[in-house]
Amino acid sequence: MADEAGWICTSDALVEKGPGVRFVVHRLEGDVPAFVVRHEGRVRAYLNRCAHVSVELDWEHGQFFDPSRLYLICSTHGAMYEPQTGYCVAGPCKGRRLESLDVFEREGAIYLKDCGK
Repeated sequence: MADEAGWICTSDALVEKGPGVRFVVHRLEGDVPAFVVRHEGRVRAYLNRCAHVSVELDWEHGQFFDPSRLYLICSTHGAMYEPQTGYCVAGPCKGRRLESLDVFEREGAIYLKDCGK
C-alpha cells in the first residue's frame, strides 16, 4: 500500500522484467489495486485491472509478465499489454490501455506521485 508520502517499495524490490510489486491506490470510489514493474530500466505503474473486464492481471501474486517477458498479460483473458505504455496489442481489448499511474524513483525508493489526490 502506498503510504501518505507515496512510498511504494525500495528500488531493489523491482528487478528488470521480474515480479511486480502490488500496492493500493486510495480513490473516491475506494481502494483500488495497482502494481509497479521495472521495464527498460524504468519503473512503470498501472491499476491492476484488465482493460477488457475489471479483473486483476497477475496470474500469481506479482507475476505480470508473460513467459517471454515482453508483455504484461491478463491471466484471465490473455490480453497482452506493452509494459512501457499499457497499450493492449492482443486479446479481447486490443487497442485499449491499462490505466497508468505516475511514479518516480528517488534515493533507492519508488514513489507514487500526487498520492494525496
